[in-house]
Amino acid sequence: MTNQTQTLVDHLRSTIWARTLTPAEMIRVEADCFEQFVPKGGFVCRKGEPLENWVGIIDGLVKINNFSPSGKNVTFAGVPTGGWFGEGSLLKDQMRKYDVMALRDTRVARMPRETFEWLLEVSLPFTRFLLMQLNERLGQFIGLVENDRTLDIDTRVARCLAAMFNSHLYPGLEKMVQISQEEIGYLSGASRQRANQALQLLEKEGLVRLDYGGIRVLDLEGLRHFQA
Repeated sequence: MTNQTQTLVDHLRSTIWARTLTPAEMIRVEADCFEQFVPKGGFVCRKGEPLENWVGIIDGLVKINNFSPSGKNVTFAGVPTGGWFGEGSLLKDQMRKYDVMALRDTRVARMPRETFEWLLEVSLPFTRFLLMQLNERLGQFIGLVENDRTLDIDTRVARCLAAMFNSHLYPGLEKMVQISQEEIGYLSGASRQRANQALQLLEKEGLVRLDYGGIRVLDLEGLRHFQA
């Protein structure tokens, strides 16, 4: 079943965390969660708004970003199809500290705060899943800081692509990534033209192949360890 035809319930049942729930718990989750369509360029979440939902991507791609006091756009992460985010902010019970924008037309799943907190109370396996999620997220952001401060653009593009293949944060992502060069630029902090140059270099190195409609990863470990 493709993501374009996948229903909300199909998506919920395909997640890693759903496998940890009892049938009764899953019935409530399916009843409480709801879907939203966000067009390209639209806001999935806005900085400063209250935290009402845990958010998943049924189909699409979003970027988590913020603006510096000088107006510079800083992208923290991209979340592709299958990823869920916002659990840290829900646990801290704070206003959202970042914007989340759709890089393409995106279908979003939302789990209300009440349901999320109920699962934390009744499901130890769900709590364990969230501990793993937070640990993986921490590793992702530590890597992001290192990449931004120490790496050139070619290497940042390689690491940006590799970071999307995290089996816990983004399960089910196939080796053919439906992502444009413009989107790679947004996520790696480069212009579309500069991202294109980096991707051509990675293709020459035999790490990726630039196909129509996306990028095919040929050597994931090579991407993770690539140094220009």
